[in-house]
Amino acid sequence: MKVYFSIIISLLLLMTSCQIREDKTAKPTSNSGKESFKDHTTVEMMDTAYDFGTVKEGELVTYNYKFKNTGKNPLIVTNAVASCGCTVPEKPDHPIAPGEMGFIKVKFDSDRRPGTAHKTITVFSNADPEFPELKLTGTVIGID
Repeated sequence: MKVYFSIIISLLLLMTSCQIREDKTAKPTSNSGKESFKDHTTVEMMDTAYDFGTVKEGELVTYNYKFKNTGKNPLIVTNAVASCGCTVPEKPDHPIAPGEMGFIKVKFDSDRRPGTAHKTITVFSNADPEFPELKLTGTVIGID
């Protein structure tokens, strides 16, 4: 009986871990897509992937993904969603004018996340084609 109880508890812990909960198909429920926009624009990404190398568990990693509005209309970023709760993206709080640079700031909290990190960020906007998926990778060394 104790063995079955231990197995059930272990499975529950695994199912609630950050890695298991990643859902790359999840999309925000309100104002998430470009379908609500009449005036689309284009975007050029300066970088779509960042490898933060190796950090010690508990360190906070931050990075700004740079992009440029290459279209003729203002670029409106409506949402940015990470694949895991340990990664928090921040979208621009104002429209990006044609020709202007913008940033998606991402913070990754490595606390209790030892091992290889592979996080993705999905950006929703009036860009057509859509923003590419942003990637954040690296290695977290656990505290002994």
